[in-house]
Amino acid sequence: MAQDKISEAQKREMPEPSEGSRPIPWAVIVIVAAAFLSAVAYLWMTPQSNDPSLGDHRIAADFAVAKSSSTGAVDGAQIYAAQCVACHQANGAGLPGVFPPLAESEWVLGKPEVAARIVLHGVTGPLKVKGATYNGQMPTFKDKLSDKEIAAVLTHVRSSFGNKADKVDEALVKKERAATQSHDKPWNGDAELDSMR
Repeated sequence: MAQDKISEAQKREMPEPSEGSRPIPWAVIVIVAAAFLSAVAYLWMTPQSNDPSLGDHRIAADFAVAKSSSTGAVDGAQIYAAQCVACHQANGAGLPGVFPPLAESEWVLGKPEVAARIVLHGVTGPLKVKGATYNGQMPTFKDKLSDKEIAAVLTHVRSSFGNKADKVDEALVKKERAATQSHDKPWNGDAELDSMR
């Protein structure tokens, strides 16, 4: 008897909705397909000229990483590749108007004490390099690199890219670190560094 009442109640209910044979309206499918085909046709018909003059003129060789030293000594080229190459480039030419060059730079070839101070504390504000003024920001490396590593990278920079300057030893960097210990912000470009030359 109870089974008959339930069956009667179920018979009064509407059937469960179903998607049927057309879950998505054909108009929507046609519109999406037309948009997709239009995009493919646009990409196929549009000339894809990757003009290198629109980039920053870097080539694959600019991203080559120097080989590590097999003797276990600190390798300045390796540190340069890891810390400096993104801005100053693999050839030390920098990016005109953005990042200053290290090749034949008066700051690199000048007093090693000043170069060490620049790497230790970084630079911000206008800085004239080879007659052009750059107004970027170089990060500080005093907490990131040891005296030995800074000496190695400075030696690498001062003897690469056509530069021919003396090596920088760890003792010099240690001395400059101690002498500028109270300096807690980047050098203010020419305003502070010119007097140190």
